[in-house]
Amino acid sequence: MYGSLMAENSATARSYQEEAHAIHARDVHFDFSTVPLHYIPGEVVATHVVNVMHLVLPEGERAMAACLAEALPEIADERLREEVTGFVGQESMHAGSHEGARAHLQSIGLDVDSYVAKVAWLVDRALGDHGLTGKAKQQWLRERLGLFAGMEHFTAVIGEWLLETSTLDELGMHPTMLDLVRWHGAEEVEHRSVVFDAYMHVDGGYARRARTGVLASALLLPLFVVSTAYLYRQDPSPRKGRFWGAQFVSATRRQVIPSFTTFFTEMPRYLSPRFHPSQLGSMDNALRYLAQSPAVRG
Repeated sequence: MYGSLMAENSATARSYQEEAHAIHARDVHFDFSTVPLHYIPGEVVATHVVNVMHLVLPEGERAMAACLAEALPEIADERLREEVTGFVGQESMHAGSHEGARAHLQSIGLDVDSYVAKVAWLVDRALGDHGLTGKAKQQWLRERLGLFAGMEHFTAVIGEWLLETSTLDELGMHPTMLDLVRWHGAEEVEHRSVVFDAYMHVDGGYARRARTGVLASALLLPLFVVSTAYLYRQDPSPRKGRFWGAQFVSATRRQVIPSFTTFFTEMPRYLSPRFHPSQLGSMDNALRYLAQSPAVRG
């Protein structure tokens, strides 16, 4: 079974000594050559919301992987160390795969590089190690682990949504992009507990977990809105449809994209003292998709 036992409901430090599902980076290959600018047909804004997921959020994942690597010396549990190492490998593969999609979209007219560079700079300024030493370094590491644990909660919830929705199939989303986001979403579900468990192992304080969880939600929602608006403005298509906000609301109502209310409705669950990420969606669904993903099989 996956690293943290589902039978244990309290959010305490976990033991990883039992045999468990091993998290590892998969060698995947995507061919973006036939992907159009609006790869969800007729859904301009929804396409750009998905672009935020796989073009902008990976910059945060880079910082998260660096933070986990920095935390490794403080993790004594060998099984958890294995999970963290696998997590870092998966996040590195995510970043590399999405770079291919970003380069393709840039080549067909969507200027994403300049914006992603700004996001990368901002993430580094806000969530980098800052060259701290001693006690300040240790406290900042714990703070970042708490923030990233909160962010991973939402990426796991979105990953679960991507695995379960049939709307994107019905709309005819380009198969390469659909596989890309579902592969990424499945791995988010697969490693959903790792950052949380690393935080609990290194710090474990509820007050910090609650505070950083609320802050993570407060940071992610504006990032999605601002990034979607920017990508819509950069879209070179002469016919982009009505005001992007109206398209956003319509796509949400039709379940083409996850609802923005997720950033509010998920907080009570995350803030429960007894919460653990293993209580989230189906690990079986994630592993089943990873076993049949064209990019993984290829």
